[in-house]
Amino acid sequence: MTQLGRLGTGIGWRPEIAEAVEHMPGIDWVEAVSENLCPGHLPESLRRLRERGVTVVPHGVSLGLGGADRPDESRLAALAERAGMLGAPLVTEHIAFVRAGGALTASPSLEAGHLLPVPRTRDALDVLCENVRIAQAALPVPLAVENIAALLCWPGEEMTEGQFLYDLADRTGVRLLIDVANLHTNHVNRGEDPAKALDELPVEAIAYVHVAGGFEREGVWHDSHAHPVPRPVLDILADLASRMTPPGVLLERDENFPAPAELARELAAIRGTLEEAGATTRVKGAGAAASEPSLEPAASDTTAPALTPPPAPALASPPAATPGLASTPDPGLASTPDPGPALASTPDPGPGLAPARQRLALAQAALLSALVAGTPVPEGFDRVRTGVQARALAAKRADVVAKVAAELPELLGDGYRAAFLGYAQGRPMTGGYRRDALDFAEHLLLAGHPRDPRGRQQLRDWWLERSGPAPRSQRPTARLARATRRVLLGH
Repeated sequence: MTQLGRLGTGIGWRPEIAEAVEHMPGIDWVEAVSENLCPGHLPESLRRLRERGVTVVPHGVSLGLGGADRPDESRLAALAERAGMLGAPLVTEHIAFVRAGGALTASPSLEAGHLLPVPRTRDALDVLCENVRIAQAALPVPLAVENIAALLCWPGEEMTEGQFLYDLADRTGVRLLIDVANLHTNHVNRGEDPAKALDELPVEAIAYVHVAGGFEREGVWHDSHAHPVPRPVLDILADLASRMTPPGVLLERDENFPAPAELARELAAIRGTLEEAGATTRVKGAGAAASEPSLEPAASDTTAPALTPPPAPALASPPAATPGLASTPDPGLASTPDPGPALASTPDPGPGLAPARQRLALAQAALLSALVAGTPVPEGFDRVRTGVQARALAAKRADVVAKVAAELPELLGDGYRAAFLGYAQGRPMTGGYRRDALDFAEHLLLAGHPRDPRGRQQLRDWWLERSGPAPRSQRPTARLARATRRVLLGH
């Protein structure tokens, strides 16, 4: 089993800042979004970084480990392939669901295009644990999973975030990627105390830490990754670093990229925060070396680490169950079990997991349908916050489609965004963003847009070029299919 060494200070690699990252001093490692990497065509910047000995960690965003379905084998294979291509010491993903519907609910499959929170219930935890084990078995290197930011709360939750993460790590041996910016987001949006979350976290399971910026609007914090890191996020990082020495800390920036000097200043602020917290710990006599976690994997990645039990549940009273959402625990699981001094891994739920998957599937499909398809908000959810999340999903969808299909904003001009948001209101995403771009263009053409004949012809040519076989087949049947599409779209 590969030994995981200390990572140090890193930054999220993005094509827009690739050159700046290459020339930035003090970068020990980088993280790259797995889905944006093409096997056999590694970006030259990443190739040069690897040749210099800079570690590259693939960071997945579409696996949906918190979803009701078992992880998709092809997505797991792709993540494993990126890990091998990069020679990565580990891979990371999120504790989130990104799609819902399908066979478990006998309803259309829906894509969120975003990371959505899972309910902190026993059903969701059981499903997540099995999904993590499936992923661990399919990956050639250890897996770490990240806590996410949330705009809304699930009703009927049975655990705090710290307790949920503690049980997940204990039962599966999975490592944790702790995003301190997401702890701040959940503090503003859900009223959760970051210090309490850190009290309950199994810090010895932490693989590394994310730091990022965001913004607040009308009392809601948006985890944008497009703004400077605020002081409260650095304060949470300092609190974490006073408890243990993080094996690695990484700055994330995905939009609105500043000048390289500004990125360097943010990295310097992160290093300064870590150094100051470490000095404070040493003054207190805690001993930094004694608190550092060992990242040496056990004989199996699924072996649970020796974790310190979290405090007893701090929920004021057991929340009322919401039909179709909260789990139906076995009689012996009515309260958080005492894990005992040795904290042996909890046994698999066994045959009882199928009903849990279906209950979770129904709850997640109902929420996602309300967010992207305009169906009624499920009982127990805050309607205002659900509306905020729905608008945020639509806005992100428009932004990402504009990136993956940059010709669309050029062809549609200032009318692109309004046209796309109008389209998105009643047409949820059922595939990836590239499929979404094609469906949007087809919708416009069938509705006779753009009104300008020349613009409509350009959009039609764009759509035909990308929706047909690549390269275009010259077989009679393929030519007939293209001709048919032209007739159907010939307004």
